[in-house]
Amino acid sequence: MKTCDLLLTNGLVFDGTGLARRRVNVAVRSGLICAVGDTSGFSARQTIDLKGLAVAPGFIDVHTHDDRLLLADPSMSPKVSQGATTVITGNCGISLAPLGSSPAVPPLNLVADGPLQRFESFASYFAALEGQPAAVNMGALLGHTTLRVKTMQALDRPANDAEISSMQELVREALEAGVLGVSTGIYYAPAQAATADEIRAVFEPLRGTQALIASHLRNEGDQVLEAMTEAMGIADDLGVRQVLSHHKVLGRANFGRSRETLALLDVARASGDVCLDCYPYTAASTVLRKDAVEQASRTLIAWSKTFPEASGHYIDDLMAERGVDLDTMIASLQPAGAIYFSMDEGDVERILAYPETMVGSDGLPHDTFPHPRLWGAFPRVLGYYTRERNLFSLETAVHKMTGLPAARFGLRGRGLIEVGCAADLVIFDPDTIADGATFADPMRPATGIHQVYVNGVLTWADGAHTGARAGQVIRRQSASGHSGDKS
Repeated sequence: MKTCDLLLTNGLVFDGTGLARRRVNVAVRSGLICAVGDTSGFSARQTIDLKGLAVAPGFIDVHTHDDRLLLADPSMSPKVSQGATTVITGNCGISLAPLGSSPAVPPLNLVADGPLQRFESFASYFAALEGQPAAVNMGALLGHTTLRVKTMQALDRPANDAEISSMQELVREALEAGVLGVSTGIYYAPAQAATADEIRAVFEPLRGTQALIASHLRNEGDQVLEAMTEAMGIADDLGVRQVLSHHKVLGRANFGRSRETLALLDVARASGDVCLDCYPYTAASTVLRKDAVEQASRTLIAWSKTFPEASGHYIDDLMAERGVDLDTMIASLQPAGAIYFSMDEGDVERILAYPETMVGSDGLPHDTFPHPRLWGAFPRVLGYYTRERNLFSLETAVHKMTGLPAARFGLRGRGLIEVGCAADLVIFDPDTIADGATFADPMRPATGIHQVYVNGVLTWADGAHTGARAGQVIRRQSASGHSGDKS
């Protein structure tokens, strides 16, 4: 008789492929799934009767800014509490490595803070994570904005040939270390002057690799179609896969335009390899900007260095209390971050339901008063959008969080409940799972999550962290088929 470490019986298995659920057993040995289905030939050190609870692959948060959190708070409670077992860092052009001692100009200050946890290379960053494992797995992207800050003396212009050459060398170094790809954030001031030609040239080392580009568009409002065309053209020219980050349309004047953006995606997908991620909320969150405030119906302050007590208050209330105009109020808060109520629910649902849409939290873990997506994105999809809104089936919802992102990001052996895959598993009640975090109480854990296993190790159980830190660094599988994944 074969032995296994853990035997989960009578579970309703959602295997991550999108295929119909099955009531079968799952056996785990040495951190890997060793049997799915008939487990009569196994003896187990521990057997758990799930009594019909759902079993899914651990959720993959494809859009995070957890670069520093993995080291600063390796418990990763905001993620494991909602069933996420893998995070992708370095989004929106913002990566902790190879920033080193370069200044953390906004928005790099969202992940870098002072001299702590600074890294000159991804090799040293990954080594630190392996020396001090977190509770979840991580894969990383290299940020274009980080490259600009690292190599350029002036950021208000396109990079010159020498600077592009320096950035290319850093891209090669990061690819060698095992990053999954790169990201852009040309919406933000430090990268706004970058042209499409600059970005294309900087990322030339990606050509012929399995790496991808995750693109935070230059504009998500009135010029969203032009911005999509620019970003998709860069990826198409390089012949690489692409993710359009936190896809949305902003501002009341653009409500409903997701019909146009998704139609453009349909056309692009006919000849290119492009997909997208989104978060299940009608509010965005990033650094405090006047144009974003003006675009939103309301703006909630998430953090402020100069006026910390403003966190959790709406900016119009603060203006009324102080008797000042918007420019004066923003200046008095900086540096700061905010939550912007600027999207239409119909657009969110339309984008979330699109077949190639993955789920990403885009949470900002160092905010004093964070957006509730940091703690609630995945249960919100499963509870509100799946069970209550019937936007799609539970099989589809799980696929968007597991098998789809594993395939798109090249996470070999992740995102599926199959023999040989990593035992990243979440056990939940489909009838009760729900997000607990709200805009008024943003750090409340989800309900309905019973257990979370990371590489076969119980990490979250019945509302509490076990203290386990079994996460691994996931490196990109190279074009030759070798992988740096430690699983």
